[in-house]
Amino acid sequence: MLSTRTALRRGGTVGALAAAGVLTAAGVAFAHVTVHPDSYAKGATDGVLTFRVPNEEDTADTTKVQVFLPTDHPVLGVLVTPQDGWTAKVTTTRLKTPVKTDDGTITDAVSQITWSGGRIRSGEYQDFDVAFGQLPDDTDQLGFKTLQTYSDGKVVRWIEETQKGAEESENPAPVLKLTAGTAGDGSAPMTASPSEPKATAKASSSDSTARGLGIAGLVAGVLGLVAAGVAIARGRSARSS
Repeated sequence: MLSTRTALRRGGTVGALAAAGVLTAAGVAFAHVTVHPDSYAKGATDGVLTFRVPNEEDTADTTKVQVFLPTDHPVLGVLVTPQDGWTAKVTTTRLKTPVKTDDGTITDAVSQITWSGGRIRSGEYQDFDVAFGQLPDDTDQLGFKTLQTYSDGKVVRWIEETQKGAEESENPAPVLKLTAGTAGDGSAPMTASPSEPKATAKASSSDSTARGLGIAGLVAGVLGLVAAGVAIARGRSARSS
C-alpha cells in the first residue's frame, strides 16, 4: 500500500507541475500588449484595431500608453475612439512617400497615439480602439511599437521585433499580419467573418491560444496519471512474485 500511495502522489505531482507550467506560460503570453484582430486583408478599408494593454505590475498602475504607427507603410484615415477616463493625443507626420488613393494623394498620416489620464490597475487590462480608413497593401505585416508607463515611473518598451521562425522576444511589439485577400472585403478581418460581432473578432486569437493551452494541460495531467498507473502495476507484480 505504501508503494501504491507513493506512486499516486508522484503521478499527481507530475501532472500538477506540468499543468502549472502550462498556466504559467499562459500568464506570460497574456501579459503582452497585443493588437486585435491579429490579421486583416491587405488594403482593407473601414475597420477597427484594438490595442489590449494588461497591467503586469502588482504595486503600480499603468498611467500612459503610447502606440507608434509605421510611416513607411502608413495606416490611413486613423480615428481614435473616446475612452472613459483617458485623453488621447494624436500626432501626425508628413510622409516621405505620399500615398495615392481614389480620394486623392495623402501626404500626412498618424504616427503616434498617446493615451493618458486614466489608470489600469493590477490584474486589469484596457482596450483602446482605433478606427482606420485603409491599411497598406504593400507589406505582409505592421508592427506597432508601444511604450507603457507606470505610476512608479517604470516604462516598459514593447518594441522588439520577433524574427520569423525565432522564439518570441521578451518585449515584443504588437504585430498585425496582412494577408492576401480582396481589398473589397472592407473591414472584415481574416480572423472572423463579416457577420460576427466585434467582440468575437477581438477574442478569437486569445480564445484559440487558451484552447490550445487547455488541451496541453489535459494531456500533461493524463500522462501523470498513466505514470502513476504503471508504478502501481509494477508494485503489485513485485508483491505477487
